[in-house]
Amino acid sequence: MSVIDLFLKLLSCESVTPNDGESLSLIKKYLENFESTYVNREGVKNLFLHKKFGEGVHLCFAGHVDVVPAGVGWQTNPFVPLIKDGYVYGRGTQDMKSGVAASIQALKDTEAFDGTLSLLLTSDEEGEGKFGTVVMLEHLEAIGILPDYCVVAEPTCETQFGDAIKIGRRGSINGYLTIRGKQGHAAYPQKAINPVHQIAPFLSQIAGVELDNGDENFEPSKIVITDIRGGMEVTNVTPGELKIMFNVRNSTKTTQEKITLYLQNLLQGIEYELKLTQGSYPFVTKRDSVIVDIISKVILDKTGISPRLSTAGGTSDARFISAYGIEVVEFGVINDTIHAPNERTSIVEVETLYEVFKTFISKFNSQTQSA
Repeated sequence: MSVIDLFLKLLSCESVTPNDGESLSLIKKYLENFESTYVNREGVKNLFLHKKFGEGVHLCFAGHVDVVPAGVGWQTNPFVPLIKDGYVYGRGTQDMKSGVAASIQALKDTEAFDGTLSLLLTSDEEGEGKFGTVVMLEHLEAIGILPDYCVVAEPTCETQFGDAIKIGRRGSINGYLTIRGKQGHAAYPQKAINPVHQIAPFLSQIAGVELDNGDENFEPSKIVITDIRGGMEVTNVTPGELKIMFNVRNSTKTTQEKITLYLQNLLQGIEYELKLTQGSYPFVTKRDSVIVDIISKVILDKTGISPRLSTAGGTSDARFISAYGIEVVEFGVINDTIHAPNERTSIVEVETLYEVFKTFISKFNSQTQSA
């Protein structure tokens, strides 16, 4: 079976989170020479396949088989892949069954390696992620088989295949700020404490403010206000409180404590309540890491493009992998139609991604063993 044949089979599996659509069984059977481990929890299926060739390093490919709901606006059945004008259409073509197919085919076609090769897949990446990759990593740590290095085949390219790899991701901090006032009549403002008036002089120092200067890997961490509301939608009553919601995509230079201190210093004399929650934590793999170096050179060789080392975008399961001290990078197809109707990717991209991964395994093996 070719990588495109495998890709089409995976796309035909209706694997909306947390269902795997029987895709993991298909993959387990296809990589029959790999030892398999399932860790299933709360309706989520997680599969780990590994093959020990020798005593060298452990290289893992990781990803997810689940997809977001199809939604409306499709011109074809989103779970019946269509090939048209060199593209494959279907839910999950970019995010991320192309990457999964390329990873699997590269592993299957590798005949020699001096260490361990593995594949970690979950059906709970597009959801909350509580019972997916993080659960499998806990199990792998308990049995002493955590990888040393990992490639996550998420769609990373922006306008041309090969133009970007992810060497890290920003964290995500959600903020809920409530300004306490005293409700009153609009005609007697001196008898009320208007929280809108209280916050107004400081709003420009909250909205869009940069909390750090960034660095070579990360853009500055910025407060992005997502919602402001207060009052009773009438013109003669001043509100008793004002609620502001915001998000900070934070670099390694900004923490919850830093945000708390910044607002504490800014809002002195104002009664307020602040709640912060951390959805994910920032991480970065060093630019001179062997895994970054090798995959960058292979991409350049296969595409003629030197990939940009990026930390932009949302979150991925790479954040869980990095937390275990595993050096991780992400590389996959162009991401211009992810989660959209008529999601598509080109056949050439999928075939080239397979070639990148297959060559990468060979180069990684020879370079890490000689180091």
